[in-house]
Amino acid sequence: MPRCAFPPGLHHDMAGRMPTSSRDRTLTIAAVLFGVLAVSNLLKPLQLGGDQTGFVFLGARQTGSANTVLGVVFGLYLAVYAYGIWTMRRWALPMAWAYAAYVAINLVLFPFRTPPPPGAGLGWQVFGIVYAAVALGVTIGTARLLARRRPALA
Repeated sequence: MPRCAFPPGLHHDMAGRMPTSSRDRTLTIAAVLFGVLAVSNLLKPLQLGGDQTGFVFLGARQTGSANTVLGVVFGLYLAVYAYGIWTMRRWALPMAWAYAAYVAINLVLFPFRTPPPPGAGLGWQVFGIVYAAVALGVTIGTARLLARRRPALA
């Protein structure tokens, strides 16, 4: 039986179903990381790490019902987003850019809306810079990778 040729990044599964998109290693890692972040956000309402374990929304750490609602909403958003990356879905791309924009806004507002803990010194500032670089790199990088793979998204 002759094999059909599909564009690069697409292949038949073993049952001969419709072609699916293959994920590269970087997008696989991103999907797993966003899945772990989803679980972390879903656990925010339980405050397992103490009083400082609140969801940060628009630069301000949330408490009470706002923490519960936002933690669950963003946890579900990230779970859907991680699934979209894992399965290489076209709708994951706008989710990627929306989440990257949210992260950037959150990072800009955080130093203005959340005071540093008492006694925080240079280490707090260095951590903030490193955290911002990683957060922006991962979110924008994932969005760019998905955009580059747009033809392979199902």
